[in-house]
Amino acid sequence: MSTMLGHEDVRIMPRTEPDAVIAYGDAPMQMGELRLPDGDGPFPIAVVIHGGCWTRAIGATQEYMAPLAAALTAEGIATWNVSYRQLGDEGAGWPGTFLDWGRAVDHVRILAQDYPLDLDRVSVFGHSAGAHAALFAAARHRLPQDSEIRDGDPLRVQAAVAIDGPGDLARGRDAAAAICGTDGIAGVMGGLPDEQPGRYAQGSPVALLPSGVRQLVVASVIMPHGQGADYAAAVRANGDDVTLIAMENAGHFNMIAPGTSSWDEVMPVYLQFARMQP
Repeated sequence: MSTMLGHEDVRIMPRTEPDAVIAYGDAPMQMGELRLPDGDGPFPIAVVIHGGCWTRAIGATQEYMAPLAAALTAEGIATWNVSYRQLGDEGAGWPGTFLDWGRAVDHVRILAQDYPLDLDRVSVFGHSAGAHAALFAAARHRLPQDSEIRDGDPLRVQAAVAIDGPGDLARGRDAAAAICGTDGIAGVMGGLPDEQPGRYAQGSPVALLPSGVRQLVVASVIMPHGQGADYAAAVRANGDDVTLIAMENAGHFNMIAPGTSSWDEVMPVYLQFARMQP
């Protein structure tokens, strides 16, 4: 399959039903779908975070990441496919959206009280704006204790998988806005880099290196190849491990769509990161 897909095309792809739908907060969007593999566990768990240009108006929700989540679960990985407040939702933006990302990941600790999850094998997968979320969540422990967006004791993860989304928010604004039709980065940060330098220093993953977390970066459209190479170089320069995959002619969604040639290329690497040992 070589057709370039959109999130609606991926949203209607087959998936298994979640084993449970669980709230991690009081707002309607603070919820997630838990899928468990067959067997007794304990299972490695991947937190899955959707994109949508940081804004509700795009209409993207965790539904379009469900085929990816279901495919990982079929391979023995528990998945926690989460939603969160986007611009247009009450309380979204800075700091609310960042707090949702962190709380969704931290909620894995609570899930592990009732389900057979291995807290030593937690990964975070994110697509598009969710790639920003995944890299941020992996590095959140680097924030100062009094940061507005740190929020307590961050759960440490072993791997972050950033699928075609920005690791450097200041540099990634133009590419993201060109695809999104709106400057979602400036929106979620509450201003441009020169207007909110303190926020970019805390909310942009490149500013939080080294995270001590192994990273997989998939570059395509919102993270163009050049930006992917530069971000990967920054990760390595800070002493962290990173794998960079530069996708050719993959569009923005094919690499999360089971059955595409792009998916076949990246899925084995996704599994390597989801199964990564401490």
